[in-house]
This record gives sequence, C-alpha cells and structure tokens, in this order.
Amino acid sequence: MRVFLWAAAAAVAGSVASAQEIVTYPFDGSFEDATFSVESAIVGEGLVVDYVSHVGEMLNRTGEDVGSDVTIFDAADVFLFCSAVVSRKVMEADPANIAHCPYGIFVTDKDGAVEIGYRAMPDGPMQEVQALLDDIAKEAAGQ
Repeated sequence: MRVFLWAAAAAVAGSVASAQEIVTYPFDGSFEDATFSVESAIVGEGLVVDYVSHVGEMLNRTGEDVGSDVTIFDAADVFLFCSAVVSRKVMEADPANIAHCPYGIFVTDKDGAVEIGYRAMPDGPMQEVQALLDDIAKEAAGQ
C-alpha cells in the first residue's frame, strides 16, 4: 500500500512540474545585449550573479553525441542568483521553498528572436520571488 501511495504521489508531482509556466519578454536587440541587460538588472537590485549556465553552448556541443542534428537555440544562458532577504522570508514561511533557490532568469536567441524569461513560482510566499524575477526581467527587456 505504501509503495502505491508513493507512486501515486510521484505521478501527481511529475504532472505538476510539467505544467509549470514560464514567463517571457521579447528583447529588441542582440543576445549579447540581452545578457548584459539581465546581468545589469540583477546587479542593479543589489544581488550577485552566482553562476551563468551556458545551456545553448552545451546543447549545441552535445547534439551530435546524443544523435540529434536539431539546433534548439542559437544561444541560451541562464543567470542564477539569490536574494538573502527574500529567500529568508520565503523559507521562514516554508522551508521546502529551498527547492526554488537559486532563482534563474534566462536569455534565449532562436532564429534572431531574443527573449528574456523565468520559471513562474507557485502561489503563496513564492509570489514575492516571482515579483522580483518579473521586475528584473521587465527591466532587462526594457519594459
């Protein structure tokens, strides 16, 4: 019975995760300008970029190795960062919110269409993080 309940919970969790939204804003400019704008917007909030994941480079470099000739993005980076103030607040509300940290804002270029976006956060305390991500993404996109 326990195995069945665990399997049912895992199936529900998987469907929730796959249904998660992303929020994107178009960027009128080059990929390089968009990445500079995102980094500047993050730093402008008094935050530090912990890591930049070069997802587009990885996908392009490994495509042949995994048997694919599809170019998903011309370029794609994810900027990872955290906010001590906001993170403490949301994790004091629910320690399980650690699952959402660090926060990420991505920049993609596909066929010359550059976008800035982020993964939507769940309802409740994490909406404060979503507001922070949205402010940064909008500022970086010039909106």
